[in-house]
Amino acid sequence: MGFLNPRALRWKIAALTAAACCAVATVIGLLVHQSTQDHGQRAGRDRAVTQLHAAEQEYARTGERPAAADLMTRDEVPAPLARDLAGLGRSGEYALWYDEKPPNWYWMWAAVSVGDKVLVVRTDMSAEVRGLQLLDRSIVKAVLAALAVVVPLAALATEPINRRLRHGARTARKIADGDLDARIGHPGRARDEITEMSTAMDVMAAALQQRLESERRFTADVAHELRTPLMGLVTAAGLLPEHDEAADLVRTEVRTLRGLTEDLLEISRLDAGVEQARLDEVPLGELVTDVVRRLGGVDDVCVRGTDVVRTDPRRVERVVTNLVTNAQRHGAAPVQVTVTGTRIAVRDHGPGFPADLLAHGPQRFRTEAAERGRGHGLGLTIALGQAAVLGARLTFANAPDGGAIATLDLCRYPTGEPTDKPPVS
Repeated sequence: MGFLNPRALRWKIAALTAAACCAVATVIGLLVHQSTQDHGQRAGRDRAVTQLHAAEQEYARTGERPAAADLMTRDEVPAPLARDLAGLGRSGEYALWYDEKPPNWYWMWAAVSVGDKVLVVRTDMSAEVRGLQLLDRSIVKAVLAALAVVVPLAALATEPINRRLRHGARTARKIADGDLDARIGHPGRARDEITEMSTAMDVMAAALQQRLESERRFTADVAHELRTPLMGLVTAAGLLPEHDEAADLVRTEVRTLRGLTEDLLEISRLDAGVEQARLDEVPLGELVTDVVRRLGGVDDVCVRGTDVVRTDPRRVERVVTNLVTNAQRHGAAPVQVTVTGTRIAVRDHGPGFPADLLAHGPQRFRTEAAERGRGHGLGLTIALGQAAVLGARLTFANAPDGGAIATLDLCRYPTGEPTDKPPVS
């Protein structure tokens, strides 16, 4: 995951940190703004009252309008100031009014009744307002500067967490790819939720490995144990009379049971990772044509532009046989085999592969779709395992106009080196 990916966890944490910083800064800024505004208005009222008190004393002494005040009739007094003046309880009290008309008109008015006249003064509040605006801008600049430092630091501070999560994801992918010995472990000294999750995943992987190993041992043991009685059954079936319906049925079922046992033994060897490819120079087109001819039941074989491939012909034959047999058994005619270069494609015109097989690959003892017939699901599993031993790639798809397509690509690894382990199904 790239450092600049906006959906990365580090940027989500950084965004949460930025949001928290902005929320705190907003609350503090509002409190400071309100406190400074109240202080400025109190200072303006104090100046206006002091100025009005001095003007009142001068008017009482001289009987003339002071230079710093206005002498108005009650009708001339601004309406808000007049209402405040009318609401005063007794003569001699001061009425106040803050006249605010943004952006350039800020005055604090003060008035007192002197006989049938009203003595009025007003104080300019622009300095306080400009100071408040400057304070607001300073707060915003300080918050932006803090965010410019906090957000990158928060993103960098989450890197150890991201590294641990990426390590866990890589380990999970290794396990999914068949490396059952992979474990997350407990790097570092942290004892947090990620450590708990890592421990739980390691325990799960160990339990999964144990269960799979038990399944493999059981499969191998059962297959080996069945070989001896099967050989007896095969021998006994061969002694049964010919052209007898019951004897023919017995021989057919014995052959089926023998094939299933051999498949189980082959799967156990593939699971154990003991299979090794014996590479040789093989004319691929001739090999596939010969295999299909011996199988029979294939409606069309197309060979074009084939190469001499360094591969194991016995394992290629096994894969092609299983793919053609699966197409004949679970698909519908016509069955077509195409060899192009180093690629072999087997197609039928039946209902196609089920969605689960396309998504997760073939699984033993599961055929998924009733419309593709019944079976134990070992044929495609063995084909996939043998392809892995060859270092080839076996893919499954459905044709747009219907039917299943299985493709064996022998050019996945140009060196022809086999892989160590088949994929886990």
